[in-house]
Amino acid sequence: MAKEKVCLAYSGGLDTSCILAWLIEEGYSVICFMADVGQEEDFEAAKEKALKIGAEKVYIEDLRREFIEELCFPAVQCNAIYENVYLLGTSLARPVIARGQIAVAQREGCVAVSHGCTGKGNDQVRFELAFYALQPSIKVIAPWRIPAFYNRFAGRNDLLDYAAKVGIPVSQTKAKPWSMDENLAHCSYEAGILEDPDTTPPEDMWKLTIDPVEAPDEPEDFVLSFEKGIPTKLEYQESKGSKKKTVTDSVELFLAVNAIARRHGVGRIDIVENRFIGLKSRGCYETPGLTCLRAAHIDLEGLVLDREVRALRDQFVTFNYAKILYNGLYFSPEREFLDAAIAASQKSVNGQVRCRVYKGTFSVLGRSSATESLYDATESSMDEIGSSFEPADTTGFIAVQAIRLKKYGATKTGDDEKKAAK
Repeated sequence: MAKEKVCLAYSGGLDTSCILAWLIEEGYSVICFMADVGQEEDFEAAKEKALKIGAEKVYIEDLRREFIEELCFPAVQCNAIYENVYLLGTSLARPVIARGQIAVAQREGCVAVSHGCTGKGNDQVRFELAFYALQPSIKVIAPWRIPAFYNRFAGRNDLLDYAAKVGIPVSQTKAKPWSMDENLAHCSYEAGILEDPDTTPPEDMWKLTIDPVEAPDEPEDFVLSFEKGIPTKLEYQESKGSKKKTVTDSVELFLAVNAIARRHGVGRIDIVENRFIGLKSRGCYETPGLTCLRAAHIDLEGLVLDREVRALRDQFVTFNYAKILYNGLYFSPEREFLDAAIAASQKSVNGQVRCRVYKGTFSVLGRSSATESLYDATESSMDEIGSSFEPADTTGFIAVQAIRLKKYGATKTGDDEKKAAK
């Protein structure tokens, strides 16, 4: 009788390598799925490892373009951010990975999909909600929630011992027990010594960015252009005096901005966040290019976006889009609704931003738009009256605004007098 097939989200790391061996022990035929979302990974070596462990097949799918264009750019358009600091690098990648995995599972006739997410984290929720939205009948095998698995492997040290016993090569060691997750947008670090929120991350932990202290002593300038809120062009020089380069392809643009930010130490954060399942978690993140793209986009909006549209977007769309991404609800009607709102809010976000990175910081040197005209230097100038604005009109504006506050002030005065009389 043929074995049931399972499609495993495989990374080549400790957890999924051990899970692959365990699934085979359990009698499954395993199809491994690897998503290239821009992580610096030796995919062929990981494929060879999976086949050596016993995988029937290994699929490696390049999902970088859809990751950037369908997830990262909409996040830039709405300035998505979680708890004021986290740019959602991990959350952004999960929908395209889950969609790719389901496609392979369907192609191979798999009865189930599996993953290596812990029973305490957000990713188990993100992946599984996506699986069920994409294929409601799919079965999910989550080893870290199965007693037979987690009682056998109580933690990473047990996995390291098991890997050594069965001959699975892994890069993680007991000396460096933190867990990493990398994609084109960022790299995250958690667990191990990082679980103490007062422990300073060791400098050799950071993989993507140079220490800002060691970054070049000269700033680097570049220009980002946006159309309807989407980054469409990057202009920069690779070195001082070299010929100016122009990049318009979405993947190449993202890679180039990443490279600029990385060599100047931009995008490091160290936070304690609130996980969807209710636990607090300490995480360290490097998000170099996305930090620059989001900051430049925010700046351009100040020039070209209507005040009330921006306020409504900030209060409703930005917060809820980030929450939806973080909580794993990308494949949902509410996300589709917000996508439409994002597109509507970005019709006028066209222009360019002159940017600078220097020793871990990003700053804006200037911004302009050839098509949008909300900003009028004559009206705003302190040195001339302007043609369409009469300063005297402000008297009436202030008077109307003061009606409510005068009532409030009189009420407060009356209350104070009553208190004094008592």
